[in-house]
Amino acid sequence: MSSVTRTAWSESASALLENEHVELHPISEDDREPIRKIAFDSQIWTYFVSRVESDADFDAFFEAMLADQKSGKRAVYVIVDKSTGQVAGSSSYGNLAEADGRLEIGWSWLGVDFQGKGINRWVKYLLLQHAFEDMGAERVEFKTDVLNAQARAGLRKIGGYEEGVMRSFNPMPEGRRRDAIYYSVLRAEWASVKDQLNRLGRAVNPCA
Repeated sequence: MSSVTRTAWSESASALLENEHVELHPISEDDREPIRKIAFDSQIWTYFVSRVESDADFDAFFEAMLADQKSGKRAVYVIVDKSTGQVAGSSSYGNLAEADGRLEIGWSWLGVDFQGKGINRWVKYLLLQHAFEDMGAERVEFKTDVLNAQARAGLRKIGGYEEGVMRSFNPMPEGRRRDAIYYSVLRAEWASVKDQLNRLGRAVNPCA
């Protein structure tokens, strides 16, 4: 890892990240109702290890995010779409292994009205930028359900390197066991991935 002195990840993983398209801020109790408004759609949770189908489900889901944020298990971000000013979803840093220079970006979802608008790419851009340029990460990894063709295509499109499948990785609510597929971006690859994300963003927002 770099010899440059940096703030410990326990302090630097959570920050306000933004550009002209999206804002990412650390989750707080104030986000409960804005997130509740967009969370009740079964399409969102098809490949998640949990489901949000009732108020009780949502409260458990939200409390888990707050608890993980407070404990440092995850750095949980709330996504705001700047074009509307509305909360659009959430994403997180997790599996923070600072000694190894490694972390994961995941737990990511968008409300259905915010999907397919390029928001996800700008979220990935900001999280990757913060990980590599501010935190000094050497490796950022992603994982998804091997059946999630949309997420897999999206990770390849932003420059994620497909590494392989971890079989029978975890149980899913419907009873099957999920095979998880891993992707990664390394520090040496960040410059080209950054350029690629900028090009994709301009293609979606040509006037930006």
